[in-house]
Amino acid sequence: MKVLVLGGYGTFGERLCQLLATDERITLIVAGRSLARAEAACRGLPEGAARQAVAIDRDGDLGAAIRLLRPDVLVDATGPYQAYGDNPYRVVEACLAHGVHYLDFADDAAFAAGIVALDARARAAGRYALAGVSSFPVLTSAVIRRLATGWKRVRTIEAGIAPSPYAYYGLNVIRAIAIYAGRKVALTRDGRACFGHALAETRRYTIAPPGAVPVRRTLFSLVEVPDLALIPPAYPGLESIWIGVGPVPESLHRALTWLARGVRWRLLPPLGWLAPLFHKVINTVRWGEHRGGMYVAITGEDANGAAAARSWHLLAEGDSGPRIPCLAVEAVLRNHLAGHPPAPGARAATDELELDDYAPAFARMGIVTGERAEPPGGSIFQRVLGEAWDRVPAPVRAMHDTSPSLRSAGKATVTRGPGLPARIIATVVGFPKAGTDIPVEVTMQRDANGETWRRTFAGKAFSSRMTAGTGRAYRLLVERFGPASFHLALVPDGERLRMIVRGWSLLGVPMPRRWAPTGESHEAARDGRFHFHIEIAHPWVGPIVAYEGWLEPQAGAARTN
Repeated sequence: MKVLVLGGYGTFGERLCQLLATDERITLIVAGRSLARAEAACRGLPEGAARQAVAIDRDGDLGAAIRLLRPDVLVDATGPYQAYGDNPYRVVEACLAHGVHYLDFADDAAFAAGIVALDARARAAGRYALAGVSSFPVLTSAVIRRLATGWKRVRTIEAGIAPSPYAYYGLNVIRAIAIYAGRKVALTRDGRACFGHALAETRRYTIAPPGAVPVRRTLFSLVEVPDLALIPPAYPGLESIWIGVGPVPESLHRALTWLARGVRWRLLPPLGWLAPLFHKVINTVRWGEHRGGMYVAITGEDANGAAAARSWHLLAEGDSGPRIPCLAVEAVLRNHLAGHPPAPGARAATDELELDDYAPAFARMGIVTGERAEPPGGSIFQRVLGEAWDRVPAPVRAMHDTSPSLRSAGKATVTRGPGLPARIIATVVGFPKAGTDIPVEVTMQRDANGETWRRTFAGKAFSSRMTAGTGRAYRLLVERFGPASFHLALVPDGERLRMIVRGWSLLGVPMPRRWAPTGESHEAARDGRFHFHIEIAHPWVGPIVAYEGWLEPQAGAARTN
């Protein structure tokens, strides 16, 4: 297959070429206005596919270039599609006129929906022309179909993507965002067609694949994407749909939101002229964790007509996230190579892929996904872990099931930090004194709001209170020791259940995470028994206390399973 990538050294074009470059069945033609940049992009590709650099101006004689190069597929990765002018489909028309399949990354709802006007011409040519082959609307559509399987009705749809602060944004991507900032966006709300305003409306959401460290609770702003126009017709009775983007740092995001509101209220002109400044700032001012994610949440009626809600979460660490928008094009091309090309015709690509088509790329790139039932049921640990609860070893699950109370006993070894500040903190909290082979008894009492855990080491007791997190601690376990509360991510890791500090507060006041206590803490299964390993230290104080040992449930404790 010969694949011509128009804009092949741009943000999405280059990432797509990186994904395809290792396939020796493909010849990549990297094209753009600058031959030097196309050649540099080719040199930066991994070995495998044959590659060629060419200079092509999308606004020039594209037909002549296609006749000369004779590609099988053309991928338009240029944009912004909102600014394609009076003849937005001239690239598509050139492809169909010369028998070439067409794909693009269009994020403009009108562009993606309007390509259907060329459907008859594409069918007659025996070629496919697919618009919007990206995360929105292809991946979102596939997720919604998965979540709503067996349901009678979908009532609401909400989705968002939160890129890493270290992801590079091309100028055309920023220009597209600037063009529609503050502009009216057609959507469905309260069961009727209406308008929102791009980037001026906000919501918060926590992306948390079960069993993974969640992305920090993120501010999302409404974006104009094809989903808003293309998805509602597939779900009769849909009452609302909302799609957002959550760029960080949040301070820059909030500034953009206020500018968009200025455009909405006609206090500012459209922001397209500021695109070069936005591009410079957002690719320079960066901080935070190098991770991003995506979510899709739906509500509706299940097969029995009962109210139901489900959500799907995606987590991408490091440089994997920026490539996700390219995975749909990659999957379509690989399906084509495998003998399963899309049907001829021109249309938006909402129905071209299912989640299973993404699975190989997700696995290869270490991208984690998972689903959650809303509201979650079971014990606090079950609610936080969701479907990852089944990956927790049985002895650990037995300590955190739905019993109203539990009593267990065992032995432990305790070590204390050597410094005076560490001894003072340990004494104030009530941590046990140092020793080996210390008798331990643990009791748990559950009520409607949480669980109280009382730990007794050789007659010396201290307690903590566990609750399911809310607000910035949503999807986390919150454990309170006296005046301090710790927000813990629960992560199954083989035979261990790790507890990772993601935030904390003192006397109810949120504290900087860099001041949080540190140390490895986990529960585990060993020799068929429950084991615990807790380390508590602080960057300023050093080790405070560490205790590890084993426990066994005691007869007579009330249990439900």
